[in-house]
Amino acid sequence: MSRSPVADVLRRHPRPLAVGCGSSMLHQTCEALVPVAIGVVVDGAVTTGDVSSIVVSVLAVLALFAVLTSAGTFAFWTIDRAAFAEAHFLRTSVVRAVLREPGVLRERQVGEALSIATSDTRHAAESLGLVSWLTAGCFGMVVAAVVLLRIDLVLGLGLLVTVPLLVLGLQALAPRLERRVHDRQRSAGLAAAVAADLLAGLRPLRGFGGVPEAVRRYHRASRVSRQAAVGAAGATSLVVGASTLATGAVLVATAAVAGSFVRSGRLDVGEFVTVVGMASFLADPVRNVSFAVQQLAVSRASAARVASLLAPPASAEPGPPARPLPLQPGEVLGVVAIDTATADAVTAGFAGTGAVVESVLVEPAETHLLGDTLADALATGPVPAGRGVALADALTAAAAPTELTTPLADGGTNFSGGQRQRIGLARALAADREVLVLRDPTTALDAVTEDRVAAGLRQLRAGTGTTVLVTTSPLLLSRCDRVVLLTPDGRSATGSHAELLDDPDYAAAVAR
Repeated sequence: MSRSPVADVLRRHPRPLAVGCGSSMLHQTCEALVPVAIGVVVDGAVTTGDVSSIVVSVLAVLALFAVLTSAGTFAFWTIDRAAFAEAHFLRTSVVRAVLREPGVLRERQVGEALSIATSDTRHAAESLGLVSWLTAGCFGMVVAAVVLLRIDLVLGLGLLVTVPLLVLGLQALAPRLERRVHDRQRSAGLAAAVAADLLAGLRPLRGFGGVPEAVRRYHRASRVSRQAAVGAAGATSLVVGASTLATGAVLVATAAVAGSFVRSGRLDVGEFVTVVGMASFLADPVRNVSFAVQQLAVSRASAARVASLLAPPASAEPGPPARPLPLQPGEVLGVVAIDTATADAVTAGFAGTGAVVESVLVEPAETHLLGDTLADALATGPVPAGRGVALADALTAAAAPTELTTPLADGGTNFSGGQRQRIGLARALAADREVLVLRDPTTALDAVTEDRVAAGLRQLRAGTGTTVLVTTSPLLLSRCDRVVLLTPDGRSATGSHAELLDDPDYAAAVAR
C-alpha cells in the first residue's frame, strides 16, 4: 500500500512537528489542571478564609496560566512557520513540475492546475497544525480522565470508555467527508478551468459567435461545482452536528453524575468544582479532535490532488520514442513529422538533452507572455558566455512589435495570436542558445509575414548556432539546409525541401 501524501508532508518537518505537538500537549495539560487548581483553592483557601493561602493560590493559578499561554503561543508559532514553509514548498513543486513537464497538464485544464497550486497546497500544509491539534486534544482528554480517576473511579472509567468511542465514531465519518471534499475541490478546479479558458479565448469566441455556448458550458460546470459544495457542506455539518451533540451529552452526563455524588457525600465541594470544571474543559479537546478529524479529511483530499499532479501519470500510454537526429554545427534543420505524436516525441527528445540550460532552448508552439510590459515579456535573463543577440535584431528578424513600453494584458491578450507568436520567437532568438528548437513558430502568420520571418530567422541564425524547425511550413522548410521526414511507421528520409517534394508523404504533409 502506498504511503499517504499527508504522511509525506509530516515527514518533511519532523522537528517542528515534534516541538509543536509537545508544546500543544503542555498547553492542554495546563488547561486540564486549571479546574484542579480551582478545586484546590476552594478546598484549601476559600473555605478556610486564610488570606495568605488565598494569595499563594492566586499566584499559583496565575503562574499556571502563564505557562499555559506561553506553551500555546510557542506551539502556534512553530507549527504555523512549518506550515507556511510546506505550503511554499508544495507551490513551487507544482510550478516546477508544470514548467519542467508540461505533459502533466495533458489531462487537466489550466484552471484546475491553478486551483491545485493555490488552494490544495495550502490545505495539504495545514495537516501539520491539524496533527498538532489532534495530538493535543487526545492528550488533554487523557489528562482529564486521569484526574477524574483519582477523584472517583466511576467518573474516570466512564470518560475513558466514552471519549474513545466518541473519537472513533467521529473518525468513521471522515471517509464520507473526504470523498465529498475531494469532489468539491475537483469540481471547483474544473469550473475555474472553464472560466480561465473562456477568458483566454474570449476574442475568437466573439468572432464566430461562440460566447453563448461557452457561457452555457460554464453554467453547467458551475452548477456541478455548486452541487459538490453543497454536498461537502452537508457532510461537514453532519460531522459538526455529531461532535456538538456528543460533547453536550458528555458534559450533561458528567455534571449529573457528579451532582448526585455530592448529594450522597461521595464528593466534597472542591472535588465537585473540579469535576464540573473538568467536564466543561473536555468540550475544548473534544472540539479540537472533531475539528482536526474533519479538516484532516480536507487535507488528505487536497494532498492527494497535489501528489497526483507531482507524480508521473502511471496510466498514460507512452508515446513513440524520440528518434536521434544528428545535428551539424550552424545548420538550419527542418523536421517534418507526419503525426503530432512523433512531433511531440522529437520536441521532448531535444528538451531532454537540454539538461544544461545554457546550450539548448526548446520553444513550444504555444506562446506565454509574462510581465507588465512588452519589455518584461522579452526579458530572457543572462545569455551564455560568448553569445549574444541584440534585442532589436531579434525583433526585426521575428517581425515582432518593437514598442517595449506597451502594457501587457493578462497573458498578452491585447496582442493578436500572430503578434504573440512573433514576440515569443523574438524572445527565443534573443536568448541565443547554441541549439534552438522551434515548434511550429509561424502557424498564426499570414503568408507574407511568414516569408519575412523565415528570411529573418535564417539570416540571424546563420553560422551562429544550430536551429531545428519542427514544422510543416514550406516557407520555412525551403530555407533549411537539410530537412528530415519522420513517419509514424518509423520511416525517415533526408534531403532538401525541393528533393523531398517527390515523396508522397512529405508532399501531403507540407501541402497548403
